[in-house]
Amino acid sequence: MTSQSQGIHQLLQAEKRAKDKLEEAKKRKEKRLKQAKEEAMAETNQYRMQRDKEFRLKQSKVMGSQSNLSEEAEEQTLRKIKELNGSYTRYMEIVLKELLNIVCDVKPGIHVNYRATH
Repeated sequence: MTSQSQGIHQLLQAEKRAKDKLEEAKKRKEKRLKQAKEEAMAETNQYRMQRDKEFRLKQSKVMGSQSNLSEEAEEQTLRKIKELNGSYTRYMEIVLKELLNIVCDVKPGIHVNYRATH
């Protein structure tokens, strides 16, 4: 009977050791999964930062070129305004003289559609 109890005792010990090994393996697995998740998050963050940096570079190039276009349009507008002001001052006197001549130089006459009625 003692040999049976020793056998049972050995089986219980073996079962306990197997259970301990399983728990240890589970802990290692959980630790490895956690480590893999952290590595994946770090890699994802690094990739995200790289793509964000590339996006900001492209955005600055586009916005920079847009601001250049805006400045160029502003310059063209100012040039055109200056040109129109120059034309105004140059032709103002001539146009006013012609207008006054037309308005003030009245030539009386009979209208072409006038019919004398007797």
